[in-house]
Amino acid sequence: MSVSFRDYYEILGVSRSATEKEIKTAYRKLARKWHPDLHTGKDKETAEEKIKQINEAYEVLSDKEKRAKYDQLGQNWRDGQDFRPPPDMEGFHFYTSTGDGAGASGFSDFFETLFGGGSPFGRATRTARRAGPARGQDIESELELSLEEAYRGGEKSLQLSTREICRECGGTGIENNAFCRRCGGAGETAGARTLAVKIPPGVRDGSRIRLKGQGGEGISGGTRGDLYLKVKLLPHQVFKVRGEDLETEVVLRPEQAVLGDRVSVPTLDGPVLMKVPPGARAGKRLRLRGKGLPYQKGRGDEYVVVKIDIPERLSAEEEKLYRELASLRKGV
Repeated sequence: MSVSFRDYYEILGVSRSATEKEIKTAYRKLARKWHPDLHTGKDKETAEEKIKQINEAYEVLSDKEKRAKYDQLGQNWRDGQDFRPPPDMEGFHFYTSTGDGAGASGFSDFFETLFGGGSPFGRATRTARRAGPARGQDIESELELSLEEAYRGGEKSLQLSTREICRECGGTGIENNAFCRRCGGAGETAGARTLAVKIPPGVRDGSRIRLKGQGGEGISGGTRGDLYLKVKLLPHQVFKVRGEDLETEVVLRPEQAVLGDRVSVPTLDGPVLMKVPPGARAGKRLRLRGKGLPYQKGRGDEYVVVKIDIPERLSAEEEKLYRELASLRKGV
């Protein structure tokens, strides 16, 4: 009797060479997407059917023995075609299916033809009972900081979307000899936490802050993993970061650039007076030593780039002086 072939790799969206980790990742992603509790009406019915197929595919591909047996069928079968046990597969035992729908196990007739009926959850249930406490996974997230926050340090409130161990099944994905309805067999549920993060002064873009015990939840009483926050500096309106140095701009009037002056420039410690030497050209970089970002050997510098601006409006006296200056410089 023929049954409809199921391409478990296609159902999970992975290649036939996928690793155990890739299969598990794909399964959890799909289990969250098609969890029946996230859908209503006809969409809920579709989701229930999808989750059955996803669970069945994972049941086979996550088990080394079942996957090896399934792979012996080869790559020539396609979903929707009738499947009849090949006559030339010596030592390959097939079971008799009673129909073309879901079997008594809740899995398809195709599954039961290959692996038999009865409870398909015995392996996973026994494994869950045998396993002792397991440490939770380490998690990495991004922490956006302003330049001032990174420079001074302090405390920042951070809200995280988390994946918590399912309370119904204890993270096994199985409850009462069936896939857990709360987590859809993923073993995890969505959650959220608010953390007060202590930021050490002088953290740099791309550096990581470790929060011990704030990562993924452990299984069976295991300790939590760690949370690693990767620092991302937000663009700043005044400063550009160049390694441990900072760069900013100062706008001078023509006479300030020609004659020199003392002007106020911003720094992370507040405005300071900087001496502009006579004859400062546009684009000249003036250095403020030790006004950059801290690092192991001390502190970087701040570079102030000169820009020259022409006054938008001139008084009659100013215009007269500019004309006299222009006359003096004729032929120079």
